[in-house]
Amino acid sequence: MQIEVKATKRELQGSGASRRLRRAGRVPGIVYGGETQPAVIELDHNDLYHALQKEAFHASVLTLDLDGARESVVLRDVQWHGYRPLVLHIDFQRVDATHKIHVKVPLHFVNADIAPGVKLSGGNVNHVMTEVDVTCLPANLPEFLEVDLKDLGTGESIHLTQIKYPEGVEPVQHKGEDPVVVAISVPRGGAAEGGEEAAAE
Repeated sequence: MQIEVKATKRELQGSGASRRLRRAGRVPGIVYGGETQPAVIELDHNDLYHALQKEAFHASVLTLDLDGARESVVLRDVQWHGYRPLVLHIDFQRVDATHKIHVKVPLHFVNADIAPGVKLSGGNVNHVMTEVDVTCLPANLPEFLEVDLKDLGTGESIHLTQIKYPEGVEPVQHKGEDPVVVAISVPRGGAAEGGEEAAAE
């Protein structure tokens, strides 16, 4: 999916200038990385707000149109107002097609309703992680990773290394660690055993 973000260069800097921008419906930001100097930018708040509601915006290589010059970037940070739906600041990082990037990718869990631990035993699905740090070339960046629960029983779990990763995509993990991504726990009161006995009958 190609997502384009329009921005213009920001001439004035400082907290006062940023407040004036926000009052005018604009969002201050910065784009950095690569061999080019960082650039302070501004974007339309409403366009940016709606873009941020899309999951793909957070885990895709974006096309930043900065005063007509296009470059590839990834979203690095968003600062939100404490209680209002207001974007205060945004950071983008330039990417090079020949260099690997490190990005958080969301997880999509499928077939939880037919997992044996849920359907037969009444277990509860515990999502320990909802996104995974991966490293890959920009062209290989997936919008999401699918985690299939169809074979998962009560008391069983899926670990980071058990997820199916597209070619060229690797999880970022600490040496010797393989954390749990999702698990099905036994419901309180031993309902799982009763469910299994009923299923057997």
